[in-house]
Amino acid sequence: MYIKILKQCSLLILVLISVAGRAQVPRMYFSDTTTAGTSLAKDPIVVKFKGKYLMYYSRKASNNSSNGMLGWDIGIAQSTDLYNWVKIGEIKPAAAYEQKGLCAPGAILKDGKIHLFYQTYGNGAKDAICHAVSTDGINFKRDTSNPIFHPAGKWTNGRAIDAEVYPFQNKYFLYFATRDSSGQIQKQGVASASIGANFSKSTWKQAVDSAILKPVLPWEGNCIEGASIIKRNNKLYMFYAGNYNNAPQQIGVAVSSDGKVWKRLSNQPFLPNGKPGSWNSSESGHPCIFEDSNAKTYLFYQGNNDNGKSWYLSNIEIGWTKNEPYIIK
Repeated sequence: MYIKILKQCSLLILVLISVAGRAQVPRMYFSDTTTAGTSLAKDPIVVKFKGKYLMYYSRKASNNSSNGMLGWDIGIAQSTDLYNWVKIGEIKPAAAYEQKGLCAPGAILKDGKIHLFYQTYGNGAKDAICHAVSTDGINFKRDTSNPIFHPAGKWTNGRAIDAEVYPFQNKYFLYFATRDSSGQIQKQGVASASIGANFSKSTWKQAVDSAILKPVLPWEGNCIEGASIIKRNNKLYMFYAGNYNNAPQQIGVAVSSDGKVWKRLSNQPFLPNGKPGSWNSSESGHPCIFEDSNAKTYLFYQGNNDNGKSWYLSNIEIGWTKNEPYIIK
């Protein structure tokens, strides 16, 4: 009898240890598994289009390249509830300037169409922002003036990645990440276009000839990237990624009254990486702040717990006080 009880207790302990050893996953836990041997989805952007949610994200299209900067394209997933997602398409290289790769999409709705802003990838300092348009959310027509933007000046090496376009004060602002002239420090810049712009290359002008946000806090390391913008109380709030991937990358928030001058809300991350053993212990990165048609807001982000061998996307609901966002538990 005692031996039987001891065996049952031992079995229960083993089960509890096994469960405790697994990283608990959040309600939304999406990755792209269509490339053999990987679960990899990064850099989310979400829009609501024709009654459904569409999410565009970076995916590693091929494992055949030894160069981690090559073989990327954009995946498309669909959801009816913001938590359960099904992959419905891909955007693959189609033009000469994006043959090495394309990724890190940004998207807005305008005149009943989805305008996608994405970067070329694998070209180092020559990577730039491109533009494409879709009427169905899946098939995109490239802008004939692509690439539409890269920065200039002594403050930058000319690279532009992680596009985010947002309308404010009768303008469209194009937020992008670039690097210093040495290629070591990643920082945020901004360009602008008139509210009636068609987003072609000639419509964009560099709004500030310097970085609008650069890493200065210890947790930001040598990198600020992945800006995502939302308007609240007639101000813009920028959710941004601090530090390079898995360093760990974490998410901060800054605020602006004009879209060009920014002030951090805190010297600590708004959303840190997870605790050891959690699904996002290696990082919580590359934010997308999404406002639904019911005015609820959700912060989408990427994470992993294996130093980048896999990547998953998730979200949390965000609430707002008069002056700042907070995480709804």
